[in-house]
Amino acid sequence: MSAPKKVFGIILAGGEGKRLMPLTVDRAKPAVPFGGQYRLIDFAISNLINSGLRQIVVLTQYKSHSLDRHISQTWRMSALLDSYVTSVPAQQRLGKRWFSGSADAILQSMNLINDEKPDIVVVIGADHVYRMDFRQMLEAHIESGAKATVAGIRQPLALASQFGVIDADAESGRIKQFLEKPTDIAGLEDSPHEVLASMGNYIFDADALIAAVEADGESPVSGHDMGGDIVPYFVERGEAGYYDMKQNEVPGSSPRDRSYWRDVGTIDSFYDAHRDLISTLPIFNLYNMEWPIHSQAVNSPPAKFVRDSVGRIGNAIDSIVSLGSVLSGTHLERSVVGPWTLAGGGSTITDSVVFDHVHVGQGARIHRAILDKNVVLADGATVGVDRERDLARGFTVTESGITVVGKGVFIER
Repeated sequence: MSAPKKVFGIILAGGEGKRLMPLTVDRAKPAVPFGGQYRLIDFAISNLINSGLRQIVVLTQYKSHSLDRHISQTWRMSALLDSYVTSVPAQQRLGKRWFSGSADAILQSMNLINDEKPDIVVVIGADHVYRMDFRQMLEAHIESGAKATVAGIRQPLALASQFGVIDADAESGRIKQFLEKPTDIAGLEDSPHEVLASMGNYIFDADALIAAVEADGESPVSGHDMGGDIVPYFVERGEAGYYDMKQNEVPGSSPRDRSYWRDVGTIDSFYDAHRDLISTLPIFNLYNMEWPIHSQAVNSPPAKFVRDSVGRIGNAIDSIVSLGSVLSGTHLERSVVGPWTLAGGGSTITDSVVFDHVHVGQGARIHRAILDKNVVLADGATVGVDRERDLARGFTVTESGITVVGKGVFIER
């Protein structure tokens, strides 16, 4: 019987996240809070941990302090079996320069691979919301004989221009072409109205990955990107396979949330992903304990719902409320509320996402808004009610009408 393969996990977490501004003004995109008590990085790490990986590095760069702190405080593995999750900042090992792309991030962190000497390297992004059992993709990769395997998720044909798209050869299991945001492409043979979009998750034979990123590093015309340069390198050599997420069976998943994957790279997609959490039968189920999403344990009392000072009774409908929050006579509907939020009597929070330590004054109104941490609304203040006023106050308002308020802002009446 052959010895089991040694697998090493690399999470690419250096992204700036410009399209999520102002939520990324002061933090890296993978550190953005999500779903009340989580951060985006927790989904990537949880999937790898649940899949049995025990040696994982997180490559960071942009405004990484809160991300590094979260990883160090949350993801503490037993050293007995040499298990760890650790963040690794840009080390400038190849000169006084930062990462110039995701492939360059791996090239500049080659010492990590050389130290562990794995047989296989799993490389994934840090800012998608999904569940995935990577053991099944690993098995498919090994059986295929491919040097690289790209995970694909089925998406509507109309959205093909938003993704890197895999032109798959179903007979050989290889990728014929890897197309970056194509505007004219045929659908899948078994589903003409869908394409296979890259999830940004890859599995490589370690020696092949090393050769590829080293060759890419010497190219003066490369963008040094995993999807844009490294995957096409393997495709041209006939060594790139694909893995259809439709095959992946996650324990505890239901037909409704099976194969869920959301790229939360824009304010609208970030907002929509929160909407996926709150229905009675959610599109993405945070309560699947067979495949838990782990995060930092919040040291706080339970959430509390009480009458306000004049006896008004609040209510919470189709919403998530995190630990430590106190809602007094508040009407809460179709919203996600982070830890330690305080809402005063007669206030309303509807169709919104509220981060931690937000203070909502008496009679204040929040509608179709995202509020970053430490935002304070004065008594009677409003957000998301008057678009023109929100714009005049310097808030971000998307074309779809989502108002975003940055960290620590005081909102007057």
